[in-house]
Amino acid sequence: MTISWGALALVAVVSLAVGVLVVVLVSLALVGLSAREPAASADAAEGTPTTRGRLSPAAGTATAAVCLLGAAAIVLYGLFLIVF
Repeated sequence: MTISWGALALVAVVSLAVGVLVVVLVSLALVGLSAREPAASADAAEGTPTTRGRLSPAAGTATAAVCLLGAAAIVLYGLFLIVF
């Protein structure tokens, strides 16, 4: 029994890259969804930062949907490779 070290290293690198990609996509989806947060009210305490994201709520929702669909597609493809 021999081990193909090159193939094993390739699988390890691709697995790491895809794992990081899924985490980044979900993180970007959360950033996109945060654009839907309402602006801080005028009653906010002084000195409290009231910055708002640069995305409009519609653009943030669209960004989140695309990122989550991409992450779901990656996960489903991985499951497809395992099952079939």
